[in-house]
Amino acid sequence: MPTIHSTIPPSGICAGLQARPELGDYTIFMGIDKNENEELINYGFPQDIWFHVDKVSSAHVYLRMHRGQTIDDISEGLLEDCAQLVKANSIQGNKMNNVDIVYTPWTNLKKTLSMDVGQVGFFHPKLVRTVRVEKRINEIVNRLNKTKVERVTDLKAEREALHAVEKAGRKLQMRDKKRREELQRLEKERLAERRSYKGLMVPEKMTSNKQIASASNSFKEFEEDFM
Repeated sequence: MPTIHSTIPPSGICAGLQARPELGDYTIFMGIDKNENEELINYGFPQDIWFHVDKVSSAHVYLRMHRGQTIDDISEGLLEDCAQLVKANSIQGNKMNNVDIVYTPWTNLKKTLSMDVGQVGFFHPKLVRTVRVEKRINEIVNRLNKTKVERVTDLKAEREALHAVEKAGRKLQMRDKKRREELQRLEKERLAERRSYKGLMVPEKMTSNKQIASASNSFKEFEEDFM
């Protein structure tokens, strides 16, 4: 059975924080309470990576990777930022040393009707990774908090907007694919027609005017002999 993590209301509201600039343009999201976390669970993005303190309550933290990136693309520095933020937003975890932080792709989060609001499990426990945080590093936590932008957002609308963009992109890709396939088909037909025409023009299949005249004379001689 996968471990089920519950949540406590972290301080503040749904917030976006920026990872250290040298790591790239990455945004980290954190909910206001278990209801906000429920929204994050339901309407996360496919490229989101979920973070939580293992076996104790904490905020749900999401790292939004760039499109095309996976959990394997998280750099050591980026992982440290997320792990420190999760630890700092756990009442129990923030007081402890050597805390384990679990993280997994958003697509691996499992939600059933029997779970309380804010609770979540995993479809595939093998896809859950763990990183240990020895102690809180105030320098990292303070830097992240300085970039915090608190806002009320419609997560469902954002998710639907992403779906619309992805759908339009897939439609465009399909149209381009069909166009390329049609061009390839026409090119094959053109080449086949050219090969067929060349076959008709090979020397051994060609008849000269002299040969035609000769054949005509032979036919006349055959007629005269027959008569």
